Amino acid sequence: MSSSIRPWRDIARRQSRQIMVGKVPVGGDAPITVQTMTNTPTEDVAATIDQIRRCEEAGADIIRVSCPTEESTRHFDQIVRGSNIPIVADIHFHYKRALEAADKGAACLRINPGNIGSSQRVAEVVRAAKANGCAIRIGVNAGSLEKDLLEKYGEPCPEALVESALDHIKLLQDHDFHEFKVAVKASDVFLAVAAYMGLADAVDCPLHLGITEAGGLIGGTVKSSIGIGNLLWAGIGDTIRVSLSAEPEQEVRVGFEILKSLGLRTRGVRVVSCPSCARQGFDVIRTVQTLEERLSHIKTPLSLSVLGCVVNGPGEARETDIGLTGGGAGKHMVYLSGVTDHHVNDADMVEHIVRLVEAKAAQIEAEMTDAGQPSVAAE
Repeated sequence: MSSSIRPWRDIARRQSRQIMVGKVPVGGDAPITVQTMTNTPTEDVAATIDQIRRCEEAGADIIRVSCPTEESTRHFDQIVRGSNIPIVADIHFHYKRALEAADKGAACLRINPGNIGSSQRVAEVVRAAKANGCAIRIGVNAGSLEKDLLEKYGEPCPEALVESALDHIKLLQDHDFHEFKVAVKASDVFLAVAAYMGLADAVDCPLHLGITEAGGLIGGTVKSSIGIGNLLWAGIGDTIRVSLSAEPEQEVRVGFEILKSLGLRTRGVRVVSCPSCARQGFDVIRTVQTLEERLSHIKTPLSLSVLGCVVNGPGEARETDIGLTGGGAGKHMVYLSGVTDHHVNDADMVEHIVRLVEAKAAQIEAEMTDAGQPSVAAE
C-alpha cells in the first residue's frame, strides 16, 4: 500500500507468491483476506450452512470447517454447495479425511504434514489436492510442536516454530506441491510475532496470520489486534483469522476492524466516536452501540463521526463523510462531507443518521456504477 500524500501511512507489503483458495487469491498484491471457522457440528449440514451464511454476511472471504470424523466428511459436498465462499477443510491426524474433503469440493486443506504420518500418506494427500485443485495450509502451532523440536529447543520458541514450518514445507515441496500457505501460531503474542517475522524472511509463500486461543471477545480482540496488527503494519501477512471464544461472525468483524484501522481494507462504516464525558449533549455510548448495530448491513466504505460535544466534534466531522456533534437543549449539529448542514433533535437522531448513511452509501455505489467501476461494497 502506498500514499505520496501521507507517507507516514505507507505500509510496504512483503512480496509473496500468490496462490488460489477456490476463486479467492491469497498473497501477491491480492487484498488481505479475512477468515473464520464454523463451530457447529459439521455433521449438522443445515446448521453449518446457516452459520456460513451469517459469516458471509459479516464479510468473511474464506471459511474453515473442521473434519474430525468420517461422518463429518460424508456430506461435505452439500456444505460446499451451500457456501458462496471457499471452504478450508480442517484436518488433524486422519489423512483419509483430507482425501474425502478434497474429493468433495474443499478449496483448501489445513494440515500439519508431520501429523499426517508416513511420506506415502503425505503423497496421497498431495495427489488428492492436485487432482481437485486444492491449496494446502500448513498449520504450525506452539501447543502441538513435534517432540524432537521440543527436546532440541527446550520449549516452544520462534526458532522451533520456524523450523517446524520449514520441515513441513519441505515435505510438500519434495512431492512437487507449491500451492500452500503457512501459519506459525501461538497464544503468546511475543512468540507468534517473532516466529512470523522469522518465517517471513525465510520463505516467499503466503502467510496466514493468527494469535491462537487468544481468549474472549474483549481480551482476544486486544491480543489479536496487537499481534496481527503489529505484523500487518510491518507488511507481513496475506490472510488473517482472529481466534476468539465468541461467535465466528464476531471474529470476522474484528478482523475487518484491524484491517480498516491500518487502511488495508475499507469495508463498511468506519465510526469515529468519543468515549463521552460530562460535556456530552446526548448519550454517546448507547447511540454508537445502536448505530453500529443498525448500520452493520452497510458494505460500502464510508466514515461517520459521533461526538458528544463541540470540543473535538467539528474537527472530526471535517474528516468524515457524515458527522454528528452534540449541542445544547437536545439539538445537535449534522455535518455532510465535512460541512455544517443542519440540526437534528434527540428523538429523531438515530433514525436520521441511519437514513443519511444509507443514502450516502447508495450515492457512492451509483457514482461507482456510472464510472464503470466495480461496486466498492464488494471490497
